[in-house]
Amino acid sequence: MDVDALLLSRIQFVWVVAWHILLPAFTVGLSCYIATLETLWWVKKDPIYLRLSSFWIKIFAVSFGMGVVSGIVMPFQFGTNWSRFSEQTMDVVGALMAYEVLTAFFLEAAFLGVLLFGRKLVPQWAHVFAAVMVALGTLLSSFWILAVNSWMQTPQGHEVVDGRFVPVDMLSVMFTPSFPYRLAHTVVAFVVTTAFVVLGVAAGYLRQGRHVAESRTMVKMALGFLSIMVPLQVLIGDLHGLNTLEHQPAKVAAMEGLWETQRRVPASLFAIPDEEAETNRFEIAIPALGSLYLTHDWDGEVKGLKEWPREDRPPVAIVYFAFRVMVGIGMLMLALVVWGWVQHWRGRLYDSPGFLAAARWMTPAGFVAVLAGWTVTEVGRQPWTVYGLLRTADSVTPSLTTADVSLSLAGYVVAYLVIFSGGFTLLRRMVRTGPQVAEQDEGREDPEARPARPLSAVTQAPSASRHEEGGHAA
Repeated sequence: MDVDALLLSRIQFVWVVAWHILLPAFTVGLSCYIATLETLWWVKKDPIYLRLSSFWIKIFAVSFGMGVVSGIVMPFQFGTNWSRFSEQTMDVVGALMAYEVLTAFFLEAAFLGVLLFGRKLVPQWAHVFAAVMVALGTLLSSFWILAVNSWMQTPQGHEVVDGRFVPVDMLSVMFTPSFPYRLAHTVVAFVVTTAFVVLGVAAGYLRQGRHVAESRTMVKMALGFLSIMVPLQVLIGDLHGLNTLEHQPAKVAAMEGLWETQRRVPASLFAIPDEEAETNRFEIAIPALGSLYLTHDWDGEVKGLKEWPREDRPPVAIVYFAFRVMVGIGMLMLALVVWGWVQHWRGRLYDSPGFLAAARWMTPAGFVAVLAGWTVTEVGRQPWTVYGLLRTADSVTPSLTTADVSLSLAGYVVAYLVIFSGGFTLLRRMVRTGPQVAEQDEGREDPEARPARPLSAVTQAPSASRHEEGGHAA
C-alpha cells in the first residue's frame, strides 16, 4: 500500500471522527437520562433523583465540552484535505450542516447554562424545561448529521450541474431511503451506550458498598430501559440490513464475506477474507442461515462481491470483522439483560457478584459497538464519498502533499491523546466522588456561593462521599 496524501487524509479523518463520535454516543443518551431524572425529581420529590441528576449533569458538562473541542476541528478538514468534495457537495452538505447549527447547537447552547447553573436561580419547572431542551438539541444534532451521512450513502433529491451537486428537493435530500433506519439505529445505539455506562457505574458502587440507594435506582432504571431498547435495536438492525441490501448490496456482500452470487447463503461465523484470491480462508459457516436473516427467505438470493469490479468493492476484511464485533457485542448486551432479569427474579439483582462484575466490565461495550458499526457504515461505502457518484480518490485536495498531511496528522494525534487522556482522568475522578457530593455542591443555600463552574464536584475529596454514604446507611 502506497502512503500518499489520500491515504493519510483518510487516516486523519478516521482518527478525528473515531475519537469525536465517542462523545455524542454518550451525551445524546445522557442528556435524555438527565431530563428523565429532572422530571422525576419535579414530580416525585424524591431526593435520590436530585442527587443523581446533579451527579450526571457534571459528567455531561465535561463530556459536552470535550465533544465541542474534539468536533470543532472537523469542518476544517473539509477545506484543507477534502476541498474537491466540499466544492462539489457544498450546496447540499453545507445547507444541512447550517440547519444543524441553527436548530440544534444554538438550542443546546441557549439552555445548557440554565441546566448547569440555574437550579437555585430559576423555578424548578424552568430547570426541567432546560434539561428537556438540551436533550432535544442533542437529538436534533443527530438528526441533521445523519441526514448528511444518509445522503452520502443513498443520494437523491439533487442534480449535477457543472460537476456540482445542486439540491432540487430538500425534503428528498433530507429523507433519503436509508435515513429513517440509520437515524433510529444510531440514536438507539447512543442511548443504549449511555445506559450501559449508568449500569456499570452503579454496579461499581454496589460492589464497593457506596451510594447504595442511588445505585439501586440506577440499576433498576438502566435494566428496565435496556430490556426494551436492546431487543428493539436488534429489530431496527434487521430492518436497516434489509434496506442496505436493497440500496448498497456491495456493502452487505463485504459484511458477509460473500464472493459468489447464490441462494441459500451460509451465515459466515468466522473467516479470513482473501481479497486477492477472492475467497475466504478457514471459514466456519452455518448453511442457508445467511439468506434467512439477510432476505427473510431460506432460498433468498444475495449478490456476491464478484458482481462488481475490484475497484468498486469496499475493503472486505475491515467490514467483515467490524460487523462481527458489532453483532457480537449486541448479543453480549442481550445476554446481560437476560442475566439481570434472572437475578431480579431470584432477589439478587443488587448483590450478585457475578452480575455486578459483568455489568461493570460491559461499561465500554456500547462505545466499541458504536465504533464497529460506524466502521461498517463508512468503510463499507468505499470507494465512494457520495455513493456511486463521487469517488474518495476524486474528493481529496489536489495540491495536498504527503508531508502536509503527515504534519497535521501528527498534531491531531498528540492533541487528541492529551484531550481525551485529561478528560477521561477528570471523569474518572468525578465518578469516584459520587452523586451525594455532587448534589451537596450544587445545592448550596448561600447565594454568594453560586457555582462558578460545572466541575466543582471534582474538588471534593472522595473520602467525603464515603463518609456521607456511611452516615446515610446508618
